[in-house]
Amino acid sequence: MAKIFCIANQKGGVGKTTTTVNLSAGLAKIGQRVLMIDLDPQGNATMGSGVDKRTLTHTVYDVLLGDVSMADACVQADACGYAVLGANRELAGAEVELVSVTNREQRLKDAIATVDSQYDFVLIDCPPSLNMLTLNGLCAAHGVVVPMQCEYFALEGLSDLVNTIKQVHANLNPELSLIGLLRVMFDPRITLQQQVSEQIKAHFGDKVFEAVIPRNVRLAEAPSYGLPGVIFDPAAKGSMAFVAFAEEMVLRMERLQ
Repeated sequence: MAKIFCIANQKGGVGKTTTTVNLSAGLAKIGQRVLMIDLDPQGNATMGSGVDKRTLTHTVYDVLLGDVSMADACVQADACGYAVLGANRELAGAEVELVSVTNREQRLKDAIATVDSQYDFVLIDCPPSLNMLTLNGLCAAHGVVVPMQCEYFALEGLSDLVNTIKQVHANLNPELSLIGLLRVMFDPRITLQQQVSEQIKAHFGDKVFEAVIPRNVRLAEAPSYGLPGVIFDPAAKGSMAFVAFAEEMVLRMERLQ
């Protein structure tokens, strides 16, 4: 059975999509079977996986509305080594169209269940706002991975997200938990970042992943080539950090079983 994780943070611009595509590529690189689901209408994770969102025949939008099966909507991102359920601007309309649908929060969960046995990991890239799309992701997932920058305002947003996870756990998905916090865009030369990092570790303990993703130019360049940094430049510090993170994730899952 696949481990299903949302990559989520209610704060924008914290590297959710970068984390999703690079963790997907890192897991694929170490032999895991991975499905990456793009739940953001901007479709950045789709494009960042080498899949053109403008030419997709079917997207996550069609799956949520029940017009097509999950198996038919997924495409293989050959260069990246994982499968993609892509998104484009059509997805923005799903919010309105799902209002009248029964069991609307569980649509994605039900769809993933049909392909569950084919993958080891399913990673869901969530939009920054808490809407019906994010709710579908949280209801489908076993856990949430939170990428965060070590900055003051990030701590405020984190408490909101933890409360959201608790609410979804209590009311909609009893399996949902906080898997861990990933420190991203980290620059050890900045004293404030070191201080916030220590605060996070003191407060969340072993929920903080050992892996730290450094601020890295090659990771930032990779999306313009339609590739995760792990594939675009495997030798870059950021890419190697994501592979280390993927290995840590697999070990953590083995310990939880």
